[in-house]
Amino acid sequence: MRGNVIDLAVAVVIGAAFTSIVNSVVKGIINPVVGAFGTQDLEQYTYCLQAPCTVDKAGQATHGIEIMWGTVLSSTLNFLITAAVVYFLMVLPMSRYLARRARLQAAKEQEPVETVVEDSELDVLKEIRDTLVSQRGPSDGTVVRQGR
Repeated sequence: MRGNVIDLAVAVVIGAAFTSIVNSVVKGIINPVVGAFGTQDLEQYTYCLQAPCTVDKAGQATHGIEIMWGTVLSSTLNFLITAAVVYFLMVLPMSRYLARRARLQAAKEQEPVETVVEDSELDVLKEIRDTLVSQRGPSDGTVVRQGR
């Protein structure tokens, strides 16, 4: 249980670090590339649901209903890039490593068990042989009788 909590804490910290990096990549690279087809800031893409839309200097809509789909698109890109980075750089390599480790562990566990079983069967057979020989007596043909 404690190992899972520690793994979760490490994942949260690394996720937060990756989020800031991904935000920088989206704002510095992806937004300008998308902006080549329109404005440079994705968050400026809006749609006026109820015309006319007027916006004040603070960016708040004063008349009309403004849908800011550029903000949603930017957040979606941030999420997808963060998820891809975490999956391809952390989850996928770790799952491959754990699968390889499990295969090696299974191979190690399987091999000694078979030799131990064979050795124990051989030991049991030797003990049975020795017991039969001791009950039979000397090998010179004389029979030793045991009392009842």
